[in-house]
Amino acid sequence: MTQMNMVSAVNDALRIAMQNDERVVLLGEDVGKLGGVFRATAGLHKEFGGDRVIDTPLSETGIIGTAIGMALNGLRPIPEIQFGDFIYPAVDQLINEAAKYRYRTGGDFVCPMVVRVPVGGGIRGGHYHSQTPETMFIHTAGLKVVCPSNPYDAKGLLLAAIRENDPVLFLEPKRVYRALKMDVPEGSYLVELSRAKVVREGEHVTLVAWGAMLLEAIAAAEEVKEQGIEAEVIDLRTLWPVDTETVVESVKKTGRMVIVHEAAKACGLGGEMVAQICEKAFTHLQAPPRRVTGWDTPFPYTLENEYLPLAHRIVPALTETARY
Repeated sequence: MTQMNMVSAVNDALRIAMQNDERVVLLGEDVGKLGGVFRATAGLHKEFGGDRVIDTPLSETGIIGTAIGMALNGLRPIPEIQFGDFIYPAVDQLINEAAKYRYRTGGDFVCPMVVRVPVGGGIRGGHYHSQTPETMFIHTAGLKVVCPSNPYDAKGLLLAAIRENDPVLFLEPKRVYRALKMDVPEGSYLVELSRAKVVREGEHVTLVAWGAMLLEAIAAAEEVKEQGIEAEVIDLRTLWPVDTETVVESVKKTGRMVIVHEAAKACGLGGEMVAQICEKAFTHLQAPPRRVTGWDTPFPYTLENEYLPLAHRIVPALTETARY
């Protein structure tokens, strides 16, 4: 075991993947000699050379289009979008091309690529460096969407994603990059995709979160414990295809659900999860499901902590839902 933060865990996963499979290549803005704006690719250019760790022009459309061409010709590219907010020029390539190749060719072609995307707030980056654009990709058939909350999961999920034959968006919460360290195994291991994890047992209310908000959910659960409320906290880890079954089983036990996400409320994954719980566990519900989310506004700069669904906003939702 080695103590790692999320940046070092991602870096270690990339190194292991490149050592084990010469088809794995990295590309993106400043991922080479600089090592990426968050240093997640630090040292890889020196170790593997410029043919496998490729600095690209400032063109997200070009980055993803090039990665698609690589994937269709036998490579396993890992393009980086420097900030999640910059992914929008590449949406056409991701939604209309990468996500559709298996379907449009009847399975004759696959598009194995992992798009690394730093997302979310917490670094005072303002509205052009803090968005969480997960919803549009969850809505797109053919794409898998992953968002780890901690270094251990980040490494194992990334190594698992690299083995996929379909395109994966790997969302990395910037707020967690250096926020905590934990023991991470040396060498290769996998964390199964589309498998949520119960990270805290409880009997009164199910609390669902992922990414940076998982830490806030745990903090809120510990706070309401003083009021006699035991929240069961679930980390989704993979946002799509989502592990509804784990959430349903928890709701059947608790009868209540609160879901937390950093993205805006309107049409967010929280709404989809509420719908699925109502379809599959309606008779077990003892209170209306609640969502604690970002606001339906542009991401602010000076009021960043008012936008984020931090623990102080989660606690009232937990107490009100538990006492409904």
